[in-house]
Amino acid sequence: MDFSVVAVAREDDSPVDEPLRIAALADRLGYREVWVGEGPTWDAFVLATAIGAATRHIALTAGPVPVSVRDPYTIARGAAGTSAVTGGRPVGVAIGTASKRVVEGVHGRPRTRPAAALEESAAALRHLLHAEPGGPVTPGSPFRRRLAPPGGPLTVAAFGDRAIGIAAAHADRMLLDLVTPEQVRVLRGKLDAAAQRAGRTAPTLAAWLPAAVDPAPASVRQVLGSIAGYLTVPGYADMFRAAGFGEAVDLATAGAERDALIEALPKEAAARVGLVGDLKTIQARIDAYAEAGLEEIALVPATAGDPGGTRTLTVLAADLRGRGELRDQPQ
Repeated sequence: MDFSVVAVAREDDSPVDEPLRIAALADRLGYREVWVGEGPTWDAFVLATAIGAATRHIALTAGPVPVSVRDPYTIARGAAGTSAVTGGRPVGVAIGTASKRVVEGVHGRPRTRPAAALEESAAALRHLLHAEPGGPVTPGSPFRRRLAPPGGPLTVAAFGDRAIGIAAAHADRMLLDLVTPEQVRVLRGKLDAAAQRAGRTAPTLAAWLPAAVDPAPASVRQVLGSIAGYLTVPGYADMFRAAGFGEAVDLATAGAERDALIEALPKEAAARVGLVGDLKTIQARIDAYAEAGLEEIALVPATAGDPGGTRTLTVLAADLRGRGELRDQPQ
């Protein structure tokens, strides 16, 4: 199992500069990669550049970036620019369709043909992220590429069958979010089958998972809040029903407010889709995810009650290093 850290994931009321502190800590502790999500507050490439300038070793992945609001060249240019101004640091890109709430509610753009847009972007980025300087920026363009390729992987966020097929055909890594080990097992099987049909080795399977060691009540509430935001997202609603959260899904569908949804979710829900509890419990959960076929856990540290995720990331780094699953701390 590989481990990385998510500096910023879903939008909440955390301090806007907290992702910089999370990333700096992850770098000091020896985590190999930090993910820089994009949302209403942060542009992923701007924040990734700031993180690259403030850290020494850690690799960067920007996104998932919504494909309905950025064209493939703009995405590739952003990654190459971040790499260029951070001393050639490897920069990967994650893409996804995002929800209608994000695409239309934040960007004011129509979310039409999202799967087709995902496929077009993935196919183009598979080339653009590795294209050397000198060639046209896009086929037939009079402008030439001047920046070196960013050198990181292409990740496709996927959940539905078509998105999984796109990841299998084009990506280096497929990303899941807020999933149980049981769902990982099902999606692992779909990914392997899709990769076989595409004639490719299956991409690495990763998941963003909430993490909180010995969590304070505020940390549990923060994780429940992240679940609440997904209760009506197509595909996730069925998953959460299957996980036993049907009452909360019904309330969300009826338009209940976030606080009411948090109250409706059982406290145990935080541990069903992540690594929440004491260290022994978390170790068992890691083993369950690995047995189900997950290859990388991207830790999304709860920071309410644990500023910067300091306790969680530090305790887990020490444990993972002892188990040989984290590199030695850099000097």
